[in-house]
Amino acid sequence: MTASRAGDGNAARPQDPGGDAEIVALLLRGDDRWLALAHRRWSRLVHAHAVRVLGDAREAEDVAQHVFVAAWRGRRGFRPELGTLPAWLMGITRRKTADALSARTRRLELVAAAGVRVRDETAGGVERVIDRVVVTEELARLPRVQRDVLTLTYFADLTQVQIADRTGLPLGTVKSHARRGMRRLRLRAVPGVESGR
Repeated sequence: MTASRAGDGNAARPQDPGGDAEIVALLLRGDDRWLALAHRRWSRLVHAHAVRVLGDAREAEDVAQHVFVAAWRGRRGFRPELGTLPAWLMGITRRKTADALSARTRRLELVAAAGVRVRDETAGGVERVIDRVVVTEELARLPRVQRDVLTLTYFADLTQVQIADRTGLPLGTVKSHARRGMRRLRLRAVPGVESGR
């Protein structure tokens, strides 16, 4: 009777629908259910690493989203014989976190450079200085991706194609972020624009 119960317990135990082996198989097959299952399974791990490195929970959330999208797009690069899926995801996480730190450094350098230019401006250029400060403050209020696209466009003087190459975002996504970011800047800079539409 005891053996029968043990056998029944094993037979009744359900398969783990989101087990590592199944998640790997979904990725290798290119099944888009992978994204939700992998995110549910490993997003905390990815997010925790990004928070530790960046010290910013919101920026870490952005990085975590980029990690899973990059993993999905680069799924052909995953080789199970070379390592586990979580290890592969953490490799992507380290790269995306490093990219976020580099972007942050570039933004700080741009702000510092703008500060130097502000000090060097003559009295006749005060309006331009004020405009630049206002634009910088408004850029800081945009969502990170929109802010990065506009910063690369106007401060680094990159084309949208170059931004897509540098960030790994599709060109259409870069264009959308640029358009939405500019619209938000216009709405904030010119009161009443939204109500006039």
